[in-house]
Amino acid sequence: MADTNTTRPGATTGFVLTGVGLGACLGALTNAVSGRISPTYFRNVMRWEEINDIPRAAIAQGIFEGILFGLAFSIIFVIVVGIVARARCPYWLGVKYLLFTVAAALVCWMLGGLTAMGLAALSPELFQNAFRGVPDEFGGMIRYAWVGGSIQGLTLGGLAGIVVAAVLFRAKWRTMVEEHSTGANS
Repeated sequence: MADTNTTRPGATTGFVLTGVGLGACLGALTNAVSGRISPTYFRNVMRWEEINDIPRAAIAQGIFEGILFGLAFSIIFVIVVGIVARARCPYWLGVKYLLFTVAAALVCWMLGGLTAMGLAALSPELFQNAFRGVPDEFGGMIRYAWVGGSIQGLTLGGLAGIVVAAVLFRAKWRTMVEEHSTGANS
C-alpha cells in the first residue's frame, strides 16, 4: 500500500510531463493513420495546398496538437490530484489514470470515425453540404468522414476520459486513505 501522507511535488510535475508526452504520441499515431486515409481532408481543412507530403505534415500537426491537449488535460488532472490528494499521489498511481484517459481517447477516436462514416453513408448530400471540401466520390467522402469524425472523437474522448479518470482517482484515493488510517490504527 502506498504512503498517503508523503507530499510528492515531483510526481505532479511528472504527471504534466507524462501527459504531454502521451498526448504527443497519441497525436502522432492517430494523425499517421488519418494522414494516410485521407490526405484530401488535411489539404482542404488545413488549407495545405502547397504541402507535398501531407501524411508527414499530418504527423507533425498531430504531435503539436497532442502536446497542447496533453498539457491541458494533464493540468486538469494535476489540479484534481492537488485538491483530492494534496499532492501526495505516487507517480505510478497517477499514471494509471493518465493511461486510462489515453485508452478512452483511442476508443472514442475509432467510434468518432465510424460514426462520421455512417452518417456520411446515410446522407452523402447532407455531409457534403455540411462540411468544407468533401469529395464527391463516395470512397473519398467516406475516408474524409473518418478523419473528421475521428479527430472529434479523439478530442471529446480525451476530455471525457480525463473527467472519468478524475472521478475514479478521487474514489481510489479516498479508499487508500481509509485503508492507511485503518491500518495505522490497528
